[in-house]
Amino acid sequence: MILFNKPYYSGKELAYLEQVCHSTTMSGNGDFTKQCHRFFEERYGFRKCLLTTSGTDALEMCAMLCRLQPGDEVIVPSYTFVSSALAFLREGARVVFADSGPDHPDITAETIRPLVTSRTKVIVVVHYAGVACDMDPIMALAQEHGLLVVEDAAQAIDAFYKGRPLGGIGHLGAFSFHESKNIHCGEGGMLVVNDDRFVRRSEILWEKGTNRAEFYRGMVNKYGWCDMGSSFLPSEFNAAYLWSQLEQLDDIQHKRLQIWMWYHEALADLPASRVKLPVIPDYATNNAHMFFLVCASLEERTRLIAYLKEHGVQATFHYLPLHASAYYHDQHDGRPLPACDHFGDCLVRLPLYYELTEAEVNHIAEAVKAFYR
Repeated sequence: MILFNKPYYSGKELAYLEQVCHSTTMSGNGDFTKQCHRFFEERYGFRKCLLTTSGTDALEMCAMLCRLQPGDEVIVPSYTFVSSALAFLREGARVVFADSGPDHPDITAETIRPLVTSRTKVIVVVHYAGVACDMDPIMALAQEHGLLVVEDAAQAIDAFYKGRPLGGIGHLGAFSFHESKNIHCGEGGMLVVNDDRFVRRSEILWEKGTNRAEFYRGMVNKYGWCDMGSSFLPSEFNAAYLWSQLEQLDDIQHKRLQIWMWYHEALADLPASRVKLPVIPDYATNNAHMFFLVCASLEERTRLIAYLKEHGVQATFHYLPLHASAYYHDQHDGRPLPACDHFGDCLVRLPLYYELTEAEVNHIAEAVKAFYR
């Protein structure tokens, strides 16, 4: 069986974990944590980076920093992982789900604009498959109405919009380093702060509501409880594992993009009337987070996944639209979200990971083409 995913392993992880074992800082915010922060801040120009124990935690910090009040509304894509919405529900906001665009699961300024009301406070954009939403019109819409923009860049490491790194365009950003991502530490994440208004408070939330980070830098002579917060800071073991992957980021990205192109070339002659290949807009780069197909119907996708399994390939669908979920459908306002529903029914993801060989990609592609023949 060709598995859907295999987490990348650089070979340096154990050596770095052993370094942590012999250090005096294991609980987090040690040398490896600082190296990871510095990497992202220097390579991508992010204002402030803070590693977290998960991408969900990073989103929850974003929601806390937005200082939401009961009755405030947050616009979120329906075609996304539950964390994109859950983080804001925890803060008492009402989530308003936006539809995807017609050609890609990303939301657009056109699907957001009709949802903006006097109660709207935040727009959450999700860069699905690491492909950028069209951010300029979204940021202009946010500025017009005085809204905050949070980028859920969980899948968008090393991806860009018109030359700007994803996660660095909105007021706040969140990344995931789950084992399913291009780089990982088993489970981890990162908050990105791009607006000076949120820098100091982000560290306080990160340090369980205390100003301990300022104390360690010698900025105050004692620290205490200042605000809300939680145990968002990951252990130094997570940071060490992540650092071993960051050192190989360029190699990882090069190989994943090569695999993505193998797929695209091998499947280019599929009948466009029946199945769609991924679309990369001119304004976006491709970080090769995933390769997906969009089938014509749910029934066709179900048969394709079963056919691939019979031929030794583990393919899978993706999100079930959140507006139709068992938890939230009674709270949804009833608007149809046809593009989102279409992707929920018809999108199928093919295996994509560093160790995948060209021969394996060709086997997968031949199986897909045989199904459509």
